[in-house]
This record gives sequence, structure tokens and C-alpha cells, in this order.
Amino acid sequence: QVQLVETGGGLVQAGGSLRLSCAASGRTFSDYAMGWFRQAPGKEREFVAAITWNGDRLYYADSVQGRFTISRHNAKSTVYLQMNSLKPEDTAVYYCAATLAGWDAVHGRAYSYWGQGTQVTVSS
Repeated sequence: QVQLVETGGGLVQAGGSLRLSCAASGRTFSDYAMGWFRQAPGKEREFVAAITWNGDRLYYADSVQGRFTISRHNAKSTVYLQMNSLKPEDTAVYYCAATLAGWDAVHGRAYSYWGQGTQVTVSS
């Protein structure tokens, strides 16, 4: 089992920044590719970003490319999502997730473990 806890959400004005963190515990963190997903009210969950176990490959949704940056610190068992130039349409609950299937990291179906989520609200 892998337990994931997201922090760092909140309310921010459009154009602002937030940094989300996801702390993992349980199994060996560096075995897993990590991803961030989000779900807005009334919408399906969507992929945001992913990072392979050693950080050599990064994946981003087109909607966040150039604004968001995913990173990880394996010694701290933590993955981060730096979000800049936030827009109201970024408002959602953000979830981190862990998968052993790094080759399929852009798809939610690949992930075995999920956090409880953290709310991000961007005001216009």
C-alpha cells in the first residue's frame, strides 16, 4: 500500500501561483511514477502532469503546458506541482496518484493509489 497526502491548495487570484505537495508513505516511493489529476465540479477527472520514477520524463496536459511544473524529491518521498499563471478554469480538486506503469502515466487507469485531494480555487 501507498498512502498519499496532498497539501498546498487554497484560494488565489488569477495570475497567481500555488505549489502543491504530495507526501507518500508505505512502499518505496522511487519505484513509482507519480501523477497529478484534477476534477472540477460537474466534470470528469482529467490528467494534469506526470513524472517517471527518476524524473527523466515529464508529461503535461496541453492546458497546463508552460504554466505548471511537476517535480519530485525521492529522498523526501514527495512530488510537487508548481502552478503559475493560474486561471479560473484551473479551479478543481487536485489529486496525486502513484503507478508502477510509468509508460502509461497520462492515463488515470494506470494508477493504483490516490490521495484524498486538495482544493484549488482561482478567482477572476
